[in-house]
Amino acid sequence: MAAARIIDGKALAALVRAEVAAGVAALQRERGTTPGLAVVLVGEDPASRVYVANKARATREAGMLSFEHKLPIGVEEAALLALIAELNGRADVHGILVQLPLPAHIDATKVLEAIYPGKDVDGFHPVNVGRLSSGVPALTPCTPTGCILLAKSVRPKLEGLEAVVIGRSNIVGKPMAQLLLAENCTVTIAHSRTRDLPEVARRADILIAATGRAEMVRGSWIKSGAIVIDVGIQRIAGADGKSRLVGDVAFAEAAEVAAAITPVPGGVGPMTVACLLRNTLQAAAARR
Repeated sequence: MAAARIIDGKALAALVRAEVAAGVAALQRERGTTPGLAVVLVGEDPASRVYVANKARATREAGMLSFEHKLPIGVEEAALLALIAELNGRADVHGILVQLPLPAHIDATKVLEAIYPGKDVDGFHPVNVGRLSSGVPALTPCTPTGCILLAKSVRPKLEGLEAVVIGRSNIVGKPMAQLLLAENCTVTIAHSRTRDLPEVARRADILIAATGRAEMVRGSWIKSGAIVIDVGIQRIAGADGKSRLVGDVAFAEAAEVAAAITPVPGGVGPMTVACLLRNTLQAAAARR
């Protein structure tokens, strides 16, 4: 029997989405503005199509406008950049999201940098990255923002806690560290070259696992009483021959030691979409 509290990402995401819907209604009353989110999908990747459909549905449920742009996998980079320029100039579009990954012939960095920073609801534009690093208000990446909200649902004040982030990607690891610093945590970023990674992980009052490797983080890596946020999601073969979804953390082992842990699925994933809606509302409210 797991000793840890299971952090219900679905329930917390529902609360965030309700707050967003209320904010949308208030913006419509006060300024006659309905936030609009444009999502651009290149190609036919099944997982990406599901993500885009989920985002579009959640956008409409929050009372926002949803604009979906589906482009063929062979679309020229110039055509994609032209679409982004058009969306940058549209008054009814307050947020722009380009679904990653992009095909190899398209420079993803160039595409992300083409998005107007005030509409960059993914928080990946260098201007927003720099603002986050400088500690000033910014549109922040959705998954790390969701992780902070999940941790604070267990412990509202994170100040003074030791946090370890396993993973150094631009999408999760690096912005995660910046957000934890903003909460006055003491932060370590660990990665594949870290010496004695299990020992580093055992220091963490808050452990964020974003390695992309199924069940890499074992129960023996967890400090007793820690908060464990599992960002990973992979499909692996089960003992019965059926596939199952798992995270970067060996859940059953970790749950015996941690104070609280996010499940996979049902933990970080729902919060990522909720924080995307939150960012879109923020972007719309900031427009004058």
